[in-house]
Amino acid sequence: MILSIASGKGGTGKTTVAVNLTLSLEREHALQFLDCDVEEPNAHFFLKPQILRKETAHIPIPEIMEERCTFCGKCAEVCAYNALAVLKETVLVFAELCHGCGGCSLLCPEKAIKEKGQRIGIMEFGNSNAISFIHGKLDIGQAMSPPLIREIKKQADSNCLVIIDAPPGTSCPVIEAVKGSDFSLLVTEPTPFGLNDLKLAVETLRKLRIPTGVVINRFGIGDNNVQDYCRRENIPVLMTIPMDRDIAVAYSEGRSIIETQPQYRRAFRELYEKIQRLTG
Repeated sequence: MILSIASGKGGTGKTTVAVNLTLSLEREHALQFLDCDVEEPNAHFFLKPQILRKETAHIPIPEIMEERCTFCGKCAEVCAYNALAVLKETVLVFAELCHGCGGCSLLCPEKAIKEKGQRIGIMEFGNSNAISFIHGKLDIGQAMSPPLIREIKKQADSNCLVIIDAPPGTSCPVIEAVKGSDFSLLVTEPTPFGLNDLKLAVETLRKLRIPTGVVINRFGIGDNNVQDYCRRENIPVLMTIPMDRDIAVAYSEGRSIIETQPQYRRAFRELYEKIQRLTG
């Protein structure tokens, strides 16, 4: 199973839920944890993996062989991201706009485009006890994270329960991270901001046809509007985590909930059992 943990907004406790769910299941399941929040990965602070190797990630950028090019404009025509501009006697390549899809080189009638790898970041591989761990770190100045997220997801092990910590929000990085999931768990908070962004996340997952459930973190600080919305939309609320200063203190020290409050281990196991029932 591929289980992604997402949220409509940052700061709701998405990584907290992903990490504690993983730790609660490590005795019963073969687990792989993929931290796809490549712009600011932080799951390693809590899982504390031993990093065993690193790999540089690249994106293929077109390079024009002008001695072959007839400046027909086909490459610019097929590029959905406007990364190519064909002038009278040259072709401009805007590498920061290129998504590395390869369409231009594939469809060039003169075969005048070759691809060169441009570094976008690194992937680090390790283990946290029995948990296989991978995360990515996007290089400073890189405009797009989805290519690096794709590279991380290529490492998913079909023999494991794969838990993906997705980036926050509902933009392209999130879609790339959750795409292909068997189930996506949305973490929210009972506030107007939490509800607004939860609605956006639910709409996104419905477009992707990914079944979902909700975890309400910091339960009790706001109102009941999140629960009312989930009830109206027939979205199961699978777990609530109360507002607890001890949890916040443990988080600030890089410690998990189940490390400081072991009784939560059973609650997170029950959360996974509910997900199993929903996915059949």
